[in-house]
This record gives sequence, structure tokens and C-alpha cells, in this order.
Amino acid sequence: MDFDGILFFPVTPFTADGTIDHELLAAHVATGVESGAGGVFPACGTGEFHALSASEAAAVTRTAVRAVAGRVPVIAGAGGPLGHAIEVAKAAADAGADGLLVLPPYLVSGTQTGLAAYVEQLVEAASLPVIIYHRGSAQYSVETVRRLATNPKVVGVKDGTGDIGAMQLIVRAVAEEGRSDFAFFNGLLTAELTQGAYRGIGVPLYSSAAFAMAPDIANAYYRAYVEEDEARRLALLDGFYRPLVELRDETPGFGVSLIKAGLRLSGVEVGSVRAPLVDPSPAQEARLADILAAGRALL
Repeated sequence: MDFDGILFFPVTPFTADGTIDHELLAAHVATGVESGAGGVFPACGTGEFHALSASEAAAVTRTAVRAVAGRVPVIAGAGGPLGHAIEVAKAAADAGADGLLVLPPYLVSGTQTGLAAYVEQLVEAASLPVIIYHRGSAQYSVETVRRLATNPKVVGVKDGTGDIGAMQLIVRAVAEEGRSDFAFFNGLLTAELTQGAYRGIGVPLYSSAAFAMAPDIANAYYRAYVEEDEARRLALLDGFYRPLVELRDETPGFGVSLIKAGLRLSGVEVGSVRAPLVDPSPAQEARLADILAAGRALL
């Protein structure tokens, strides 16, 4: 599965009564594709998968597939309790998704054998290519990734742990299995901050939550990154991403909440985040507006 461009993780817009605004979701997804996204990942972390029912996650994926209209790959989120994950995975396949991002199981931490079985059962249920998300309660050992890489339906790893050494060993293990088609992603929060290091170990792709609220800034960073214009990349890092990360780290869950707030600041009424996440305070929103303005001034 090839990705050419920023990996776009759209938010899930909610109306005032808490239901999903599918018309706005379709427009949000279409705008991202038109802004140069290389892949769309609906109902994943930025899309508040943790707060969606199985039927809601399926509906989000259907809307995203229609909005993308085959222009780039659509990779739907699936995870949590195994039964829920299988239901979501099957629905994503029925909706026409191109693959799945396998999010961690719910709450419990199993053995490596159990983690591998979790992934394999999702592959069997949906018969879609899957990318495993290495984080939280789903931290895959090198040998487990090696085992999964023998299955041609397992096509990638997204790292959310930040353990560069472990990820380097995973990259090398997959190469030893002869998988030149495998995709490696930096999936840390505000991944632009760490992507320079990930590129050095053979992980060229990254997910960009910032792209969902500020595609102009995210695209400027991406161009500097792929063109190896380090002066411009670092200017955007210092002027936009570093203060954004400082604000993000003040409150748990702000990796999502700030993205929705940034969209609202630009006039896209995506609504609030669902509990247990919280929206930024008015003072924090004002700081976010200043950060966005500073980032755009660098363009």
C-alpha cells in the first residue's frame, strides 16, 4: 500500500446534540484530500475512536470512503474489545475501506502470542490489509512483528511509543523477512516534532493531526521535510510546532481537543470533543489562535 503525502487523520464532527455531522465530515475529508493528503485515516485517534460506538465508527468510515472517492487510500480504525474490533473491521470492509489501523485492545495487556492472535483474527474477519499501532496496551516485540510480517495482509507498523531503538530493530526485522512493501509510520502526538529522528532509522512516514486543522502549515513543514530544507523545517518547528506541543502537554487529551478547537477558530463548526476529553479554556483557545497566526506568518 503506497502513501504519497501527509497522512490525514480527520476529526469526527459532532452537532450540538452530540450526533455525528456527516455532511461536515464529508466536507472536512474532501478538503484534506484536496489539500494533498496521501491517505485518510477516519475513526482513528484524532477521530475519537475511543468515544464512538461500532455503528458510529462504521458510519464515519462510509462517509469518508464516499468523500475520498478512490483518490487516496482510506484506512479505518479498529480496536478495543475484540468483538467490537471485529464488528468495526467487517463494517469497514463493507464500506470500501482499503485497510485497517489496528488500535490497542481495551484495558488488558496480553502476552505477545495474544497480541499476534488479536491482529490475526481481525485480518481473518475483515480480509483487509492492516497496519498495527505499536503503543499503550499493544506493544509488539521484535519477534511478534517478525511473525506478523510473514502474513502478507499485515502491511505496516505505526509507532506510538517513542522508543527509537526498539523501532529500529523492528524495521530491520521486517527487512530480514524480505518485506519491501511494508510501511513504517511515526505515530507520536504532534509527530512533526520527532520526525527528524524517525527518518534516520528508516521510518519516512508520519501521521499529522495538525494537518486536520492547518493543512497550509502542515504542508509547508512536509515540503521542507521531503526536500531536506532543514532551515525552513526548523523554523516551522520552533515557530509553530514547539509552542503547540507546549500547549498540548498542559492537559491530557489535548492532542485531539486542540485540533477541534483550531478548526472552530477557522470557522469549521466541528463541535466539542466527547467525554472523557475536554475542550480548551477560552484562554487556551486564545493562545492556540496566536500559535496558528505565528505559524501562518512563517509561510
